[in-house]
Amino acid sequence: MLPSRDSGCKGTTKKLFTQICFKKIINYQVILSDIPNYSTIFATMIQNLSILIPSYDTCCLQLVKDLSQQAASVMGLDWEIIVADDGSFNQELIESNLPIEQIPHCRYIIREENVGRARIRNFLATEAKYEWLLFIDDDMQVVNPNYISSYILTDKPVVYGGYTLPAKDIQTKKENLRYRYEKAAEKKHTCENRRLFPNRDFHTANFLIHRPLLQENLFDERFSRYGYEDVFYGKMLARQNITICHIDNPLAFCGFDDNETFVRKTEESICTLNEFSEELTGYSSLLDFAERMATYHLCGLVKFWHRLMKKWERRNLISSSPSLLLFKLYKIGYLITIRKCH
Repeated sequence: MLPSRDSGCKGTTKKLFTQICFKKIINYQVILSDIPNYSTIFATMIQNLSILIPSYDTCCLQLVKDLSQQAASVMGLDWEIIVADDGSFNQELIESNLPIEQIPHCRYIIREENVGRARIRNFLATEAKYEWLLFIDDDMQVVNPNYISSYILTDKPVVYGGYTLPAKDIQTKKENLRYRYEKAAEKKHTCENRRLFPNRDFHTANFLIHRPLLQENLFDERFSRYGYEDVFYGKMLARQNITICHIDNPLAFCGFDDNETFVRKTEESICTLNEFSEELTGYSSLLDFAERMATYHLCGLVKFWHRLMKKWERRNLISSSPSLLLFKLYKIGYLITIRKCH
């Protein structure tokens, strides 16, 4: 119940309360301690929510627990959490997620076939029963105590909350290539920077979407290999003049693959980029750079360098002292070597 004169509050309380709420709604930056009884307010914005988590060889039990606690604390919100395992190989990790079934409003679906990041998200959307869908990657961590409430405040059809790195540095930060890569790019992924190119800076690790919109614009299931299905989705929405709304509501990225796995995934994503280069034009800085190399007739030189140095570069990247500069050179060399570029 809102404060009133009868409760002993001054007449300016309601006015101040309204000003605070209006300001927060406009800016999409919620400081919930400023808003009394915020659960009641949010429940009038979004009434129901399906939280959808595609999982592959990852234990996401703690993530589900944290999300369920937050969702249960929002007054009047109908919610569910569905985790779909996308054909994991690690039986131990599959079994570690089985307790999800014991958590109220939560489901754990085990699928034998790995169908890829686009198709598994489309599948989760068909399993969901609510109007709003919140997609979260299985290797994310909740760091905002008002994470769910911040999304419920929105009235935009698709909203991206961003991601950040853990507050505490991991012990292997100097040795882990993925961590160093994300750390170097951290400033580029602030909410302010993401809003500069809203549909180009989009990732599926943490976003909310209105179910009817997703049903009309499913993820392109041609993207069966790793990478770029989210980039293409942002471009697809842009073609329909649907701008992705960006808010400052990050999850912490904590899935740091070992260096060899990360390099292998990078190679696979570059193959995806090459396969769909026409569709992804203008939405990949790596592809843009390769096009400039072709314009200046430097592809032959880059190919020669990559063929000569790729084994040495790769050894460095999977070592305990990986170089970010060599990582950039390796990626551009790998792309130009596999694509038709003269």
